[in-house]
Amino acid sequence: MAIKLEKVVEKFYLGLEEGKILGRKCPKCGNVEFPPVYACNVCGNYETEWVEISGKAKLHSIVLPAALSSKPEYKKFKKFCYGEIELEEGSRFNGVVLGVSKKNRKELTAKLPLDIHAKIVERDIGVKTVVFELDED
Repeated sequence: MAIKLEKVVEKFYLGLEEGKILGRKCPKCGNVEFPPVYACNVCGNYETEWVEISGKAKLHSIVLPAALSSKPEYKKFKKFCYGEIELEEGSRFNGVVLGVSKKNRKELTAKLPLDIHAKIVERDIGVKTVVFELDED
């Protein structure tokens, strides 16, 4: 079986430059992969299609950064955490969520899952990436 491969990383980052957050949808089972990968992790189908992600999500866990796990490019956000994120489209992954700190962690943890949304931000190296932030109450 011949598989037509394309540059997933390139297409994803070009989408971010256009203000679009892209994932890959499986036409066989409907599963949406984000971050995008070639094969469907549910049924194994290699023929997935590009779709725009809504950006709506739920935060299921909160882990504050420690000295060894903190990435320098996120320090500019001051208040952020790592957490398990579930997109409206179904994908679950670990990501960065803005607006969480030592001061509000306990209160927010008691309210999990929390509504969050995707935000495209520019990294220090001039490349855009996706982070999430808490929805307003």
